[in-house]
Amino acid sequence: MPELILGVESSCDETGLAFYEIGVGLRAEVLFSQTEIHAPYGGVVPELAARDHIRRLPRLWRELQEQSGFDRADAVAVTSGPGLIGALLVGVSFARALAYAWQVPLIPVHHLEGHLLAPLLDGDLPLPAVALLVSGGHSQLIAMRAFGQYELLGDTLDDAAGEAFDKAAKILGLPYPGGPALAALAEQGDPTRFSLPRPMLDRPGLDFSFSGLKTAFRLQAERLAADDQLARANLAASFQQSIVDTLVEKCRRALRQTGFAQLIVAGGVSANRQLRSSLQERLAPLAQIHFPGVRHSTDNAAMIALAGATHLAGAGTALLPCRTRARWPLEEL
Repeated sequence: MPELILGVESSCDETGLAFYEIGVGLRAEVLFSQTEIHAPYGGVVPELAARDHIRRLPRLWRELQEQSGFDRADAVAVTSGPGLIGALLVGVSFARALAYAWQVPLIPVHHLEGHLLAPLLDGDLPLPAVALLVSGGHSQLIAMRAFGQYELLGDTLDDAAGEAFDKAAKILGLPYPGGPALAALAEQGDPTRFSLPRPMLDRPGLDFSFSGLKTAFRLQAERLAADDQLARANLAASFQQSIVDTLVEKCRRALRQTGFAQLIVAGGVSANRQLRSSLQERLAPLAQIHFPGVRHSTDNAAMIALAGATHLAGAGTALLPCRTRARWPLEEL
């Protein structure tokens, strides 16, 4: 039975490799973020992302070998979707080459499942559970009944929460990446100074919509003086609080609807400190809440190796097709 899994992540603008050992845990990981490459453009440029993955993966592989002392694995797990198709193809090609050279199983991994399982890197993950997946591209509520058995409860109808953070930051002229910059500014402000909507809370259901909130934010921002730093901080804090209130209330509804007593929060936005503290304070009576460590909230290869370990029994060989998918509904697992 294979024990050491190599994880490969290249779905967007992070390049990552990690070794995960079954029964032991994470052994080593390396990660490179392309933030500086994409910052002049204010967002990820797919062609530049794919080209940098090509340059970066061999260097990171040498770095991982030096860090871990391992020069091969018993299986290779790779993000095969969803994501930027060019970036995915680079990672899958790299993973297939290693798996073929070593004659070991190749495990295609759903990127979002990696995020859902990321809290396992730091502890147990009791199931069944409600999962809140919040990132730049996704805002979803998912019923996790068992590993590989997922039901979509609610989805965003337009902008995802992370996308809304990034667009609001751009409106204020904050540097890329916008989400963390806006959250940092919000820490200096008063979230009660501006009245902003809590979208979709006035109707039943678990879907999200943040485009109207973004428009309300823009209209308020246009009235501010460019040099009024306190007002800008207050508006950022009010915007962040509106998103947090919405996410918390939708989680409350999902927990009551399912009757589950476990809540998993994953994805890049799960690193937001206001969101973490609000969920803990307001939902603790309903559920035990599980977060990944902050370094594993964003894209990384450790979660891919871990997810690969859970699917090892169904792995194929490097000679079989490994389909890359820009779009891949989680429920298809």
